[in-house]
Amino acid sequence: MMTTLMIALVVLGGSIGDVFITKGMKQVGEIATLNARELLRIAGRTLTNRWFLVGVLFMALSFFSFLAVLSWADLSLVLPATSISFVITTIGAKLYLQEKISPVRWAGIVLVCVGVALISLP
Repeated sequence: MMTTLMIALVVLGGSIGDVFITKGMKQVGEIATLNARELLRIAGRTLTNRWFLVGVLFMALSFFSFLAVLSWADLSLVLPATSISFVITTIGAKLYLQEKISPVRWAGIVLVCVGVALISLP
């Protein structure tokens, strides 16, 4: 039960973190320069963007949950189970970021779900 809860925390934390970091970076804007002064300005905007910072917080929660669950569960269970985050992240991108997801990507998501289900069998 605790393993399932921690894997859920890894998946949700990582997926929410990815979505929020993407939202923050879209607000910061495209990084298309190698000019040191401009890169410092972009870094400043990034490090003061609330969506970016909240995303980093969720990613940290996910990472430390991952470390915790690895201390008692097999990697061969944990890693495949966390791949469901691809599904959650895509759904978050569709609903929250209003991204268009092609039918081919939806088919890939279905394949990921089938793979996770197969690996989860005893």
